[in-house]
Amino acid sequence: MRPVLLWFRRNLRLSDNAALIAAAESGRPIIPVYILDDQDIGGASRWWLHHSLVSLDSDLQQMGSSLVLRSGSPDEELSKLARQSGASALYFAKRYEPLSRRLEAKVLSSLQAPLDVNAFDDSLLHRPERLLTGSGTPYRVFTPFWKAASAVGDMPAPRPVPKSIEFASHSLESLRLPHLNLLPTEPDWAQGLRDTWVAGESSGLDRIDDVESVVRDYDQHRDRPDLDATSRLSPHLHFGEISVRQVWHATNQFSIRLRNASGAMALLRQLYWRDFSTYLLFHFPSLPDKPLRTEFEQFPWSGNDSHLHAWQRGMTGYPIVDAGMRQLRQTGWMHNRVRMIVASFLVKDLLIPWQTGAAWFLDNLVDADLASNSASWQWVAGSGTDAAPYFRIFNPTLQGRKFDPHGQYVRQWIPELAETTKSEYPMPIVDHGMARQRALEAYRSIRGIRTSKLAP
Repeated sequence: MRPVLLWFRRNLRLSDNAALIAAAESGRPIIPVYILDDQDIGGASRWWLHHSLVSLDSDLQQMGSSLVLRSGSPDEELSKLARQSGASALYFAKRYEPLSRRLEAKVLSSLQAPLDVNAFDDSLLHRPERLLTGSGTPYRVFTPFWKAASAVGDMPAPRPVPKSIEFASHSLESLRLPHLNLLPTEPDWAQGLRDTWVAGESSGLDRIDDVESVVRDYDQHRDRPDLDATSRLSPHLHFGEISVRQVWHATNQFSIRLRNASGAMALLRQLYWRDFSTYLLFHFPSLPDKPLRTEFEQFPWSGNDSHLHAWQRGMTGYPIVDAGMRQLRQTGWMHNRVRMIVASFLVKDLLIPWQTGAAWFLDNLVDADLASNSASWQWVAGSGTDAAPYFRIFNPTLQGRKFDPHGQYVRQWIPELAETTKSEYPMPIVDHGMARQRALEAYRSIRGIRTSKLAP
């Protein structure tokens, strides 16, 4: 029989993979493919992707196949593979970034005639075009979106790896993984990532098992960076090494077992925030680049490079900010509460554009999701659809006292503060009180913040 192409994207797993399951159920031999396209991903994400592909290829080889690796435009590479293999069909999972959608459109226009093309919504709890207000417009505030999404009902149960998968024997040309140049060379800055993370489906499933201990006190402790109280599932979800359905069902099961509905609901709410961010990107494609509230195009930002560099290096003189930025650079991850604190400091204390901070996060985060990153930075800046009030300006000193009350998190990432002499640690680069007043004046200069139209 003619084979089918299984195009892996951000679904780098074998279990509960809709495209894989459908391809297996077709009864035709499968050729698994991964194509590195021209979408921008940062250094930390490239490191994770390399190791995720290593893991996926190893899992496939245990089942009798290997991953065909290509690099280039997906429509061109898939067309070549279809001709070279005589494939009859293509199976893949949709993505929702603007460039991803354009690439999918090119694939459909070039391949739909010679191939039977099958695309699946497989990375969210709900398709972004499915949930609309009563007037048929997109939701712009999280709480109504969450209520509407929650009312849809329970998620379908996750499905296991198909018991029988027939893979095609072929002689297709495949790049070797090192040829994709995903790993850093000189300098090798990834030691902290290697010490912190293990990429791949197996590691992601282990983390789901660990969620039970997180659910127990998640509603009470999730804002404490000094505690190991969050799931750290975000990079595994981002690369699709685990499915959101697997996390949803595991959380509900742990809730019943622990009799703690509040902890489980707080964690499930984060899954819906993830959905909502992608929902916003789907309906407002300019989200990563332009403020959704149009008056912010006139915001009087500052361009102080020395302040930006101090923020990037974790040398602002504000311990909770610097601890977060150093955690990011060393591990490729930062606690969510601290992400809000460092973002508020950059945007409001330093008046540096949110796009600059968003770009730094995209380059340094292993879970650098374009939708979540863009929506979160616009929320902090006050320019998004569901934005924080413009007058809410985090005091980094008070935030540190509240969420790192014993200073454990700060001391972990700023060891010079634990020394008897602290000469290496800088004085604050700005006075927060004065910076707050400057920010309020800047925001008042665009007072239409609460009544503005949203950019398309």
